[in-house]
Amino acid sequence: MTSRRARDREAERAVLRSAADRLLAGTPLRSESGILTASDLLRESALRRDVAYGDHKDLIEDFQARVRAQNATPSAMQELADKCTNLKEKFTAVTSELAKERALTATLRRIIAELDLELQQAREEGEQADNVSRLPAPRRRASRR
Repeated sequence: MTSRRARDREAERAVLRSAADRLLAGTPLRSESGILTASDLLRESALRRDVAYGDHKDLIEDFQARVRAQNATPSAMQELADKCTNLKEKFTAVTSELAKERALTATLRRIIAELDLELQQAREEGEQADNVSRLPAPRRRASRR
């Protein structure tokens, strides 16, 4: 006959409290859903449902009250959501600015191409002109010491 190990109710309470704190802080170890429910609390604490509801129902109710007090969104998750919103706004602004810069760059490339063609044409016309005489190169003065 095997004997049952005595339960440590204080340790179970401590486990439930720390699991509740982790869930509310948005840093769960076992629960991945991010939803603040009693089921997630039990999953996070790794306690059996009958143990938690049988001896520690007050802690579950306290957790549920804390969830209602913070509108069912952990503060850490809310901070991440706010940061995500800010980053999306910045991304939209940067994308818009990039589109403007690309349009300006395309316009400048067209202008440069036209000016390059005009310069080539002017050079060709200058070479073909018979009545244009070239001026002598400027003389350099000797440096005085």
